[in-house]
Amino acid sequence: MERGISIAGTITVDYNKVIDRYVEKGMLSNILSCTKCVGGCVNNTIINLSKIDPTIPLYAYGGIGSDENGEFVLNTLRQHGINTEGIRIYDGELTAFTDCMTVESTGERTFFFAKGACRRFSYEDIDFDSINTEMFHMGYALLMDPFDRNDPEYGTVMARALAKVQSRGIKTSIDLVSVDNERYSEIVQASLKYCNYIIINEIEAGKTVNTDPYGPDGRIDEKQIRKICEKLLEAGVKERVVIHAPQGGWAMSSDMEFFSVPSLRLPPGYIKGSVGAGDAFCAGILYSIYRNLSIEESLRIACAAAACNLSEVDSISGMKSIGEIRKLYEKYKAAG
Repeated sequence: MERGISIAGTITVDYNKVIDRYVEKGMLSNILSCTKCVGGCVNNTIINLSKIDPTIPLYAYGGIGSDENGEFVLNTLRQHGINTEGIRIYDGELTAFTDCMTVESTGERTFFFAKGACRRFSYEDIDFDSINTEMFHMGYALLMDPFDRNDPEYGTVMARALAKVQSRGIKTSIDLVSVDNERYSEIVQASLKYCNYIIINEIEAGKTVNTDPYGPDGRIDEKQIRKICEKLLEAGVKERVVIHAPQGGWAMSSDMEFFSVPSLRLPPGYIKGSVGAGDAFCAGILYSIYRNLSIEESLRIACAAAACNLSEVDSISGMKSIGEIRKLYEKYKAAG
């Protein structure tokens, strides 16, 4: 029997609002549409995984409030066949929610976040003895206060949690969030030595090792990405570093072999939104690792999974099965 994958961390409900433009402070922008969907690392990644391959056993860990949005989260996860026994319900607390503002013409998004129950979910809420999966993915670091706290032995509580999981023979990975925090590098680097994998965007990767991923022209510089990958491995990541950006995906193995796959060439009008695109990419990587696919193949699948996500406004509706993901890649892959 398959052991499956556990996803732990941030659980939110997203209110996806498409706007005509993002304006300066004090000015007005028109909301063109508004939809409600589950969001956050746990919901996005685990539901996308369930759609990519429904045969993988999936287990969710996180915290919600005793409110309507909490019920919405539980019902949505269960509809996708996901085990929710690891989700804690906090009386009198709001389920975390996000207002995701997406500019219609560009797909660019901005987030306004209410932490709610994410402030409560902690190390003590995880039944580590119940985790018997092959992989354990956790995110978002820097958005879960109880896990970002200092730990005298491990550096942070998240590092302690990852070490506990690894001690059970389970492969670990983490995802981050793009925020301004003077302790960014310190908080993240504490966890790296307890990670088999890290799957993050270029901004998060650069902030973690204090290295600019862009060249003088403001564009992604692949030499800088390679340097960042090397630094992350040197900081403790055991098996693989994976970085994604709108331009594509990059990975480096523990023997310092570097891989690069460009994003798909999507036709005009295809992109409806980009909320959850990073989580969709992450789901593609986790699926590929779980199925023992090559690193280059995993990047192709992840880029195509992210492209699926871009076809809808919310974070889960666009995802397809692995067969359809492969077809999408072949249809829109970059030349050469």
